[in-house]
Amino acid sequence: MLHPREVIEERRLGRDGPSLPVVGLGTWRVLDLPASQQAAADAVVGAALDSGVRVVDSSPMYSRAEAVLSQALGPRRHEAFVATKVWTASISEAQAHFRRQLDWFGERVDLLQVHNLVAWRDHIPWMESERDAGRIGWLGATTYQPEAFDELEAAMRSGRIDAIQVPLNPRESASALRILPLAADLGLGVLAMRPFGEGGLLRRPFPAELTAAGLRDWSDALLRWTLSDSRVTVALPATISADHLRANATSGAAAGLDPETRGLVARLAG
Repeated sequence: MLHPREVIEERRLGRDGPSLPVVGLGTWRVLDLPASQQAAADAVVGAALDSGVRVVDSSPMYSRAEAVLSQALGPRRHEAFVATKVWTASISEAQAHFRRQLDWFGERVDLLQVHNLVAWRDHIPWMESERDAGRIGWLGATTYQPEAFDELEAAMRSGRIDAIQVPLNPRESASALRILPLAADLGLGVLAMRPFGEGGLLRRPFPAELTAAGLRDWSDALLRWTLSDSRVTVALPATISADHLRANATSGAAAGLDPETRGLVARLAG
């Protein structure tokens, strides 16, 4: 069975060669919208698919985001790699919500992740059964806390998950030292959350040194910094702006940074 890394690569490359982006669309905060703002979600998701973005990531933690994403995908659901999550210690609650996810996403979740490792040992058995039945493609686990890396490593070494999701940006790079090497050794897909540091890394003047290095702005520099790590499968910036989405897709399709430029980005962003 292919790992998420291989599937994402396959969908990214498609028929047009390696020019499509390796960025996805995160939905935290940005797609937790009332019905009256569904059009904004439709626009950004449509721009994502039109730009070659294939991975969309959500969670029950994000309130209405899954339902909003489902409506925005509509008949184009087959073009997306839907990653979402389990976020409860209760197996019965998780399974009940999973039935809703199946309704939203065409009777299949491509990647189901245990959000923040909550009761992951309890959830994996029923998730494996759903995978075996064809309703889940792959299993994963996430954490944003370096303090949880021991537990994440245990999940990774269990041989029962296919992908992980961790923060990765110049200010949150602990995973690059400890988790990404293990993911590479085990052949796991890596979804990089918070490439913009929840937006905090974007709120400063853009240095002239990075403009001279051929980078457009902070979002371009940070995405290319993240994706220059060959162990990363996909980066997941969140946005509700179709224009920002298209700019992110352009950055995702650009060449990686050389070590000197990557080091410069890290120094100036830190």
